Amino acid sequence: MSSTSTYSGIVFPQIEIGADPSAVKAFAEGVEDLGFDGLMIYDHVVGADLRHRPHWSGWYDIKDMFHEIFVVMGYMAALTKRIRLVSGIVILPQRQTTLVAKQAAEVDVLSYGRLTLGIGVGWNDVEFAALNENFNNRGKRCEEQIEVMRLLWTCESVEFDGKYHHLPEVGIKPLPVQRPIPIYIGGHSDVVLQRAARMGDGWFPMDTAAVCAPMVEKLAYFCEEVGRDYSQFDVPCTIQLAGKDMAWVEGEIRAWKQLGTSSFYLDTMNAGCQGVEAHLKTAAIFKELIDA
Repeated sequence: MSSTSTYSGIVFPQIEIGADPSAVKAFAEGVEDLGFDGLMIYDHVVGADLRHRPHWSGWYDIKDMFHEIFVVMGYMAALTKRIRLVSGIVILPQRQTTLVAKQAAEVDVLSYGRLTLGIGVGWNDVEFAALNENFNNRGKRCEEQIEVMRLLWTCESVEFDGKYHHLPEVGIKPLPVQRPIPIYIGGHSDVVLQRAARMGDGWFPMDTAAVCAPMVEKLAYFCEEVGRDYSQFDVPCTIQLAGKDMAWVEGEIRAWKQLGTSSFYLDTMNAGCQGVEAHLKTAAIFKELIDA
């Protein structure tokens, strides 16, 4: 990938941390003190009420708590000095593009250039309906959204006339520190992998090394098709601890390394950690495995 050094990250366990700002603060400061390179934050705006949805099969619902992603990253930017803030992932097409560009630029400014914007098209049609956006054309719109955001991050004034966006000579201020902010794309379908190869600075796989191995091979092929050097393409994996143990995590790290990955995140949600200290203790063990 883009670096031979090992990159260690941790997922913010927000559905278990709760709404107490002091807990958010303790976790953000704790993982930076442990020496992690990245702090990944998941995104949902609303959850579906399941009382009249007996066949719901989504991962999250109205009972699961999610901090608003840009606000909490702004808060974390003030609490930390070094760790990278990573959205994993912002559901881009359910949002107004220019507003996302503005919010991301602001987080990047407040963090002195520490934002990585992970984006994806999402799976929750209920959330799209609540935000008054079209679920059915989200993939096509997403590509134009990426183009528009990069223009807004790098140009003082933007005039753009596309299929979904019309910008009449406008600009955002302040511009971000990073011009442009790196965009990582999440998702597992072939069309997403092709989009990542064409337009992304990296790809977020969200499954095991065994499941993702064929996708990694496809991504390398798609990069070659568009003339990109896959060895310079970042693929940070996220390892889900739920239902597993640290011995399995250690094996998963080895498996991902065999696929060429040198960036690792651990998700400690639904793994039995009770409170901030338990999450940080598990994170510390993971950091030792990564550094070994």
